[in-house]
Amino acid sequence: MTQAPTPTADTVRRIVRTLLKDGADGTTGPDVRPVAEGVGHSTWWVGTRHVLRLAPDREAAVRQLRELRLREVVRPHLPVAVPTSVAHGEWAPGLTYTLDILLPGGTAEEHDVSAVGEADLAGLLTGLREVSVRQTEPLGVPRTRPRSLEALRRMAVHAGKRLGAADEFDPARLRRLTSPGAAQLAAQPGTAVLVHHDLKGEHLVVSADGRVRGVLDWTDAAVADPAEDIAGLALAVGSGAAVRAATLAGYGVRPCLRGLWLARCDTVLRLKDQLDGRETGPLPLLRTQLARAWETILLERTTEFRDAPTDEEP
Repeated sequence: MTQAPTPTADTVRRIVRTLLKDGADGTTGPDVRPVAEGVGHSTWWVGTRHVLRLAPDREAAVRQLRELRLREVVRPHLPVAVPTSVAHGEWAPGLTYTLDILLPGGTAEEHDVSAVGEADLAGLLTGLREVSVRQTEPLGVPRTRPRSLEALRRMAVHAGKRLGAADEFDPARLRRLTSPGAAQLAAQPGTAVLVHHDLKGEHLVVSADGRVRGVLDWTDAAVADPAEDIAGLALAVGSGAAVRAATLAGYGVRPCLRGLWLARCDTVLRLKDQLDGRETGPLPLLRTQLARAWETILLERTTEFRDAPTDEEP
């Protein structure tokens, strides 16, 4: 298999010069710089008004083309902005790019989400649920099966012991999710909706006043368990804000608590993998996400499941 080229600043400048007139961003030539440090850059700032995203492989190229079409489908349903592409094409044989207009604002890692911002998140979840699955099928949006919370719980219990030995986490906290409890929080049949599936803090555009202004990177979108987006929000903005937003969006106790526990188990497993050298995420961020996911919220203190799960919402 042919090795994909590594994008450089010169690569980006050549692409941008064919798309933007000189001086369009206030410079005689495009000022480009990678969004993140390290190697293998695939996302670049272009001046002050654009972002260039380069697909690093053919699978990513397929997902990027699907994303461009999906953004147009979801845009009318959402109260927050979705990026707009001003140009797209191939930067290398079979590898695509999209030049997007920069959405102004910071991220959820930089600004706290306000109460009004939580309403914005509720609108996001509501809008995604309103998108017809039939609209997404011709785009090739994948359908994914709900994860087994019981299997995830068992792995997290094992990982929690490793974190406990490293003084990173109290494994006794996992006892709050029992095997019967995990069974009662199983995903209900027929509840799959379009989900963003990667609602981490860096993908939420947040203004200085705490409003959520936009959502980035739709390449992982799928027809899936809505609790996955609730879990993502728990990592991005904390369990309390995530559950309040989901409740405002009309989700009941079970999907909210399921999302909460997906997030909690995920953070334990990711932090354990980082300590073992199998996770590349920065340790401070993983610790922050762990703390957000494990916030104690009123909903779990006041909810006790006694019967077999039903599809009734409280």
